Amino acid sequence: MKTVAMVLFPDFLLLDMAGPMEVFSIANRYLAQDQRYELSTIGTEHGALRASNGVNITADVHIDQASDRYDLLLVPGGPGAYNEKHPPLLDWLRGASRRAGRYGSICTGAFVLGHAGLLDGYRVTTHWHYTERLIKGFPKATVETDQIYVQDRNLITSGGVTAGIDLALAVVAEDHGKKVAQDVAKVLLVVMKRQGGQAQFSPLMAAVAPHETAITRVQNHVLEHLDKPFSIDCMASLAAMSPRHFARVFARDVNMTPMEFLQSARIDNARNLLETSELPLKTIAFKSGFGSVRHMRFLFSEKLGLTPSQYREQFS
Repeated sequence: MKTVAMVLFPDFLLLDMAGPMEVFSIANRYLAQDQRYELSTIGTEHGALRASNGVNITADVHIDQASDRYDLLLVPGGPGAYNEKHPPLLDWLRGASRRAGRYGSICTGAFVLGHAGLLDGYRVTTHWHYTERLIKGFPKATVETDQIYVQDRNLITSGGVTAGIDLALAVVAEDHGKKVAQDVAKVLLVVMKRQGGQAQFSPLMAAVAPHETAITRVQNHVLEHLDKPFSIDCMASLAAMSPRHFARVFARDVNMTPMEFLQSARIDNARNLLETSELPLKTIAFKSGFGSVRHMRFLFSEKLGLTPSQYREQFS
C-alpha cells in the first residue's frame, strides 16, 4: 500500500487538493487491497482550514503529529501558497521531502517548495500565469513554461489547477500501469494525455505598456495592422531608429525580439477570432497576417501543440 499525503494551509485552492486525491481514490477501485493508496491530509493549523473559495476543511493530522515518511507528498497551490511563506511548514517539508519517495506540487504550490529550497537544481513548472514570478523568485530552478506537468527525479510539479489531475494520472500509470490510469481517466471524463501544453491557455504576448515610447508606438501600430507585412527595417523606421538599435531596445523593453512579438501577436489575434467568431480559417489567416492557412497551421502546431481547427474545437 502506498501512502499519499496532501499538505493544507490557509487559503489553499480546494480543487488542487480534491482533483489529485480523487484520482487516487478512484484508482483504489481497480487495485488489490495491498496495492491501494492510503490517502491523508496534513494541516498547518489545528481545526478547520479555510480554502480560497471559503470551504472549511479539517485535516487528518497536524504537522506536529504527522509522519514524515510518505510515498508521495503533495503541496497544493492557491493565494496562501504564493502570498505567504508558512515557516513551520517550510521547516517540516525540508525534512519530510528527504524521506518521501516522491514529493511535488500542484499549480502554485511550487512556491511553497521553492521557499523551502526544494526546487533548486530541478526542472519544474507551475500555472502559466505565475511562471515568470517563479523564474524570478527561484533562479536556481529550471522552469518549464509550457508543460502540463514535469517529473524530474523524485520531484513532480504541475501546471494550473486541473493539471493536478494529469499529475496524479501520471503517478498512477507509473505505479500500476497505463490501463489502470486509463480506467480512472474514463471515470473522470478526462483524457490521459492532453493535446498541447499550457501555452494553449496563456497569451503569448504580454499587454503593451500604457506609457508611450517609441517602442510602444510601434507595438500598437503593429497590433492595429496585423494583416500588413512587417520587417525589422519597417518597424525600425516607425520608431525613427536604426534597425540594429531598434532591435536591441525592443528586446530590452519587451523581453522578446520584434519578430517574436509580431508572430505572438498574430497567433493571439487568430486565437481570439477562433474563439469568438465563425469566420473561415482562410479569413482568420488573412486578418491575422499569416498569408495562408498552411502557415498559420504550422505556427499553431509549433507554438501551441494544436492546429487552428483543434484549437477552435477545444475553446469555442
